[in-house]
Amino acid sequence: MAGYKVEICGVNTAALPLLKTEEKELLLKKIKNGDTQARERFINGNLRLVLSIVQRFSQSSENIDDLFQIGCVGMIKAIDNFDISQGVQFSTYAVPMIIGEIKRYLRDSNPIRVSRSLRDTAYKAIYTKEALTRQHQKEPTVTEIADEIGVSKEDIVLAMEAIQSPVSLYEPVYSEGGDTLYIMDQVSDKKNKEENWVQHIALHEAMEHLDTRERRIINMRFFECKTQMETAEEIGISQAQVSRLEKNALKSMKKYLS
Repeated sequence: MAGYKVEICGVNTAALPLLKTEEKELLLKKIKNGDTQARERFINGNLRLVLSIVQRFSQSSENIDDLFQIGCVGMIKAIDNFDISQGVQFSTYAVPMIIGEIKRYLRDSNPIRVSRSLRDTAYKAIYTKEALTRQHQKEPTVTEIADEIGVSKEDIVLAMEAIQSPVSLYEPVYSEGGDTLYIMDQVSDKKNKEENWVQHIALHEAMEHLDTRERRIINMRFFECKTQMETAEEIGISQAQVSRLEKNALKSMKKYLS
């Protein structure tokens, strides 16, 4: 996104600062000691991280400025709770918290509207279930409930699901000894796993530390799937130079990510 001016909440995102790994570590130590200036600098240095996550929700009908502000709230919470002794990068810890904060906002600000007929069917099913349970001393099946109120079992299931309150993936379901199990821990999403987003953002940050030509070569080679020859022709250098610059860039990225 470097070189492109995009204003969010009055902030020119192209001018946002980029902190080096050493700077982040030093600032985090100062923050834990109560240094407010270090905290402010660290927040500004991680606004790019918030922006990259907000772009994931670009299809949402919500205002991008609002999502950016909510993302910043999640990022600040991550700063307040981050444990530097754990030996993990801040972005690895912060990404799930920022995403969770945005998802909670979207859930709370966009309540699901259920039709009156669906609600009536759901409430009839609930009352019927309670009555049949008292009558037969056992929980009735969906088919038994459907037969009793004269609707299909498919309509019963649909109505009951419609009145359920949305639950955040970050809603805790179990906690013991400081270890908390969240709903998202029990949900599998092979296509869009959270760790894939963390890896994507980590790679993006690593690329930001390359110079312009190296970043362009990595983008063309691994994101546009161009050969070294095609890359050399487009940039105007030899294939040998592309090979050398590519190796240096990958070595720098590997060092940053390690």
